[in-house]
Amino acid sequence: MSKTSAIYGRELRYFFQSVTAYVVISIFLVISGYFFFSIFRYYNLLSLQSMQSGFAPGGLNLIDGVVRPLLGNISIIILLLLPLLTMRLIAEEKKQGTFELLSTYPVSDIAAVSGKFLAALTVYAVMLGCTLLYPGMLLFFTEPETVPIVTGYIGLLLMGASFIAMGTFFSSLTDNQIIAGVATFGASLFFLIIGWGAPFVGPKFAAVLAQISILYHFESFSKGVIETSDATYYIFLTFFFLLLTVRSLESTRWKS
Repeated sequence: MSKTSAIYGRELRYFFQSVTAYVVISIFLVISGYFFFSIFRYYNLLSLQSMQSGFAPGGLNLIDGVVRPLLGNISIIILLLLPLLTMRLIAEEKKQGTFELLSTYPVSDIAAVSGKFLAALTVYAVMLGCTLLYPGMLLFFTEPETVPIVTGYIGLLLMGASFIAMGTFFSSLTDNQIIAGVATFGASLFFLIIGWGAPFVGPKFAAVLAQISILYHFESFSKGVIETSDATYYIFLTFFFLLLTVRSLESTRWKS
């Protein structure tokens, strides 16, 4: 545990001593803030039209009208930005030659991978924490349901952990950060959109595609429900790619 903490602290210091974390967090907040403003403005327009017409359309509420669309957009934003956090985790060490130096230390591959993963996850948690301002504004001025907001953020945290684990794995395969970032984006995009093909295939194959899709397992979280199967999916995906990363590092050590 102490070795994992040492790697974790080292990586976290690197993130916040360089511009990486600040640039990614700033871009994330600007884009998510724009989406929140646009979605909330559109919701207010619908509310105003319903008041002028004398009736409220069915299903018009803050959770379905603002929170769920916002969380869905954030899931797309992290797909684009998290590779910027993960692409350097191991690839940069390989390029600079410090990976070989790290390999000589009495630090297990599991400890190294865990420390790097947790550092990136902490930065991502800070990113998400900053966006709590948006539901906080809704809670201050209105009275939306709090459960879907809480479960939605839990779902985003688990989804982000899966993306970060993927990025850590692809960063372990190369010493080129660009290649690691592009590969992470491609793999994340695959898991994000694979469910879109479900309407065009048979029922059995559609069910398989849905179970693989990251977005499909996020739906229950955005509705205020934590399904065991959905949480298990994200946890399994995270540990699966972390295990692949450990195996990749072991293979690199063996070859060297």
